[in-house]
Formats: sequence, structure tokens, C-alpha cells
Amino acid sequence: MSPRVACVGIYILDVLGRPIDHLPDVQYTQVIEEIRITVAGTAGGTSVDLARMGADVLAVGAVGGDTSGDFVLALLEREGVRTERIARARPGVQTATTMLAISSRGIRPGWHASGANHELGPEHVAGVAAPGLDALHYGGVSALPGLDGAPVTELLAEAKGRGALTTADCLGIKRPDAMQLLAPSLPFVDVFMPNRDEACLLTGRDDPGEAARELQALGAGWVVVKLDAEGCYAVGPGETFSLPALAGPVVDTTGCGDAFCAGVIMGLLDGWSMRDAARLGIAAGTLTAAGLGSDAGVKSLRATIDFMNGAVPAAG
Repeated sequence: MSPRVACVGIYILDVLGRPIDHLPDVQYTQVIEEIRITVAGTAGGTSVDLARMGADVLAVGAVGGDTSGDFVLALLEREGVRTERIARARPGVQTATTMLAISSRGIRPGWHASGANHELGPEHVAGVAAPGLDALHYGGVSALPGLDGAPVTELLAEAKGRGALTTADCLGIKRPDAMQLLAPSLPFVDVFMPNRDEACLLTGRDDPGEAARELQALGAGWVVVKLDAEGCYAVGPGETFSLPALAGPVVDTTGCGDAFCAGVIMGLLDGWSMRDAARLGIAAGTLTAAGLGSDAGVKSLRATIDFMNGAVPAAG
């Protein structure tokens, strides 16, 4: 039976093109190799990868009543993600959208319109932590003003109280009081997975290892800091470890952190140790970097495990 996972938080429509090595200051058309439209965000990207790995995924977020919102819903549904808990924002509020110009070296400047994610509130997550839910992933720490603080603490506490695995991720640190809002939630988070910059900004530390230890001491079960090309660093109950990155081609790093979260969640739901689940997360992130967009790499749980074990190369 497929594990049931709710992905609560940020849903974004990404429009990506590559290679773009020069941004012209005059009006003309430049022919490039590839343009793609994908679902992204720390809930959206993770939901797609979880579904591809075999989870029964419920998307919980907000999009606009615009064509971009239609695209997000259609793309999620095509991946088998359930969308009945995706809210439509009030008229005039657009779907959160990002345009990304990916260079031949994988550098990715972006232009973002935040849109409907700010409309997500407690009324949209009521009943999500229902009996039978196996995991709840909150992708939006400090980026969702309607949920951050007491509402998300209550949501995570309810899910954890019902026996679900609870995980959380950031999308940058959006406000100066982010740590104050996050701290009450951490005792109800089994695995917190910020990247290096987010962990350091939250704690005011320069060293990601020190930041991870401080966050874990505030009550999180595990803190796993994503270190990009350096792998990850994890702190848990009486244990710390580092894992190196896996070798693979880098086309675009969009969504690699979201894929990492999906791999960790699936590994833990399958009964793996945190170390092995983090290895699966690294494999998922490495596969994602090999193509354009957050949905370019992960195809299935079996293929991701095979890559992790060295059976197949990452496809470009």
C-alpha cells in the first residue's frame, strides 16, 4: 500500500530556459535549446518527486484563479498528485510564478512573483492531519505569513500526535523573526531540512554544523542541513554524520533540495535509517541536477535507489 503524504506549503509555476548566458538589453529573439514549465516550490517540487517514488500525495496549498493556476493543477494531476486541497486565491491574486534563465554553467538567476502562496491560512489546512496519514511535509518555513507560527505548530503537533512522520523545509528566510516563529514548532518536527544559508540565517551562526546542533537542541528530532555539492550534515538523537555528494552532471540545480526532502521522506517511511534515507535524498537531488527543472531527474523509487547504489548513471 502506498504511503499517504500531505505536502503543505509553497506551490510555484516555474518557467525555465537554457542555455542563457547573456541577457540582452535590446529587443530581439535568441534561439535556445530548451524551455520547460514545471511545478516547483518546497511543497510542489517535493510532492511531484514523492508521487513518482510511489507515494499517495495530497497537495495542500494555494494558486490563483488564472491560467498559471490551471497549469499547476494540471501538472500535479498528471503526476498523480491529488489536488482537492489546493485553494484558489481571491480574484486578482496571481499564481506564484518564477522565470529562470539557466546558463550553460548551471547558474540560475530568477525573477519571481510571490502571488497566491500568501493566501494560505489555517482554514486551508483544517483536517489535513487526519488519521491514516503517514507523513506531513511543511515546505514553507518563514515564507507563509498565514501559517507560520501558531497555526503550523498546531498542524505539526496534530500530525505527530497521530503518529505521522513530520518534516519541514524552508524557501529562503523571508522575515527577521523567522526563528522566533519556528522554535515552538521544532519539538513537533521529526526532520528539519534547511539548506546551509537557511540554517545559518535562522541561528545567526556562520558554521552550518553549529547551526544544525542549535536547531536540534531546540527540539527537532533530526536536523539535516543540505550542503549542495558538499552533500549533507545531520544531527540527531545522540548521533551526527556527514555524507558526501554523488558525482553527476549539473544542468540546473532548481528543485534539488525538494528532491532531497522527497528521498529522505520515502526512505524513512520504508523503515530506513536516517543515514540511508539521507543517501537516497542525495541521489534524488543529484538526478534532478542532471536536467532542466525540478521534475527533470527523479523517475521512480527503484531508479533512484539504483543510482544511489551505482547501478545506473544520471541521465542528462
